[in-house]
Amino acid sequence: MPGLVNPHGGGPLKPLLLEGAERADALARARTLPRIAVSSREKGDLIMLGIGGFTPLDGFMTHGDWERVCDGMKLASDLFWPIPITLSTDRATADSIRTGAEIALADGGDGEILAVMQVTEKYAIDKAHECMMVFRTADLEHPGVKMVMEQGEVNLAGPVKVLSTGGFPERYGALFLTPRETRALFESLGWSRVAAFQTRNPMHRSHEYLAKVAIETCDGVLVHSLLGALKPGDIPAEVRTRAIAALIERYFVRNTVVQAGYPLDMRYAGPREALLHALFRQNYGCSHLIVGRDHAGVGSYYGPFDAHRIFDEIPAGSLETRPLKIDWTFWCYRCGGMASARTCPHADEDRLLVSGTKLRKWLSEGSPVPAEFSRPEVLEILREYYAGLAAHEKVEVKLAGHSAR
Repeated sequence: MPGLVNPHGGGPLKPLLLEGAERADALARARTLPRIAVSSREKGDLIMLGIGGFTPLDGFMTHGDWERVCDGMKLASDLFWPIPITLSTDRATADSIRTGAEIALADGGDGEILAVMQVTEKYAIDKAHECMMVFRTADLEHPGVKMVMEQGEVNLAGPVKVLSTGGFPERYGALFLTPRETRALFESLGWSRVAAFQTRNPMHRSHEYLAKVAIETCDGVLVHSLLGALKPGDIPAEVRTRAIAALIERYFVRNTVVQAGYPLDMRYAGPREALLHALFRQNYGCSHLIVGRDHAGVGSYYGPFDAHRIFDEIPAGSLETRPLKIDWTFWCYRCGGMASARTCPHADEDRLLVSGTKLRKWLSEGSPVPAEFSRPEVLEILREYYAGLAAHEKVEVKLAGHSAR
């Protein structure tokens, strides 16, 4: 039988997480080193480096890598890479670190030492240029732009030795699977064609439809939930993954879906983030990535199918993982079920466009949700979550861009 796709770059997986005595020795040394606190986004990137999700990177990018990734979606080595993976700090701290020296990287939240890094280069960047190339905007209202513009003034480059998975396995248990573990699981199930379904939302009827379309042509689907930080108003991973589990248990054929999570924060980079999603899903063993409407988008910064088109714009052979492009999806009252713009001939007035933003808005306001929008078992879990929010925890959800249709 055919095997799984190769890790990105064609070589073996390259996890940078130390274990056993090697980890203990490195951790003891790290406690004696100058320490830098990393942001939530940088922590997620570090853990992906540790588990091999960012194979074949060996650490945070050099200026040459940063420049070529921004301007041409390639590392200095010419390997395809769509979004910079960088570490930043303030100028005074950077000035205190000697090039060639080792530093410890610690969680900015709880102070846990996450990694040891050898600093091979220190460099400043044009943040606005990175934003325009990656996000197509420098508008500070864009959450990804805001994140970049608030970074430190100086980037530090160099290889890392990762010492921790940041509490993700303890918090999420069996949901937190490494690329090595998903590959072993797919092989045990006899899967070689695997479609990844990227989600930062609970799965509504449109998501269910996308996954089932993929199952018709692939051996199975990896429902891969983001476990890192989101923007205010998004539904926490603990709630989201419980709702997804209820849907899978009741509405999918057994052994056609695997649910797992990964440790990154959302960047909301739209088309470029879709490419990054495909790249690291290749490392997880997925041959395809489901790409629907406004993949990894926010507001109205991207066209609804810009993430489809970008896969046609990159050089052939950039990625082994290919997109499964799916058009607008909705409930059609005349068809009597879920459909897409490619399969349904009826007019807009016959259609109910299903979106995660609409669902969050209705739930946050306590409004009724049409039965065609979400399965009752999912709604029960989500309503319980919203009912338990204190007044100061509630965030107004606004419809904007494509979700307002």
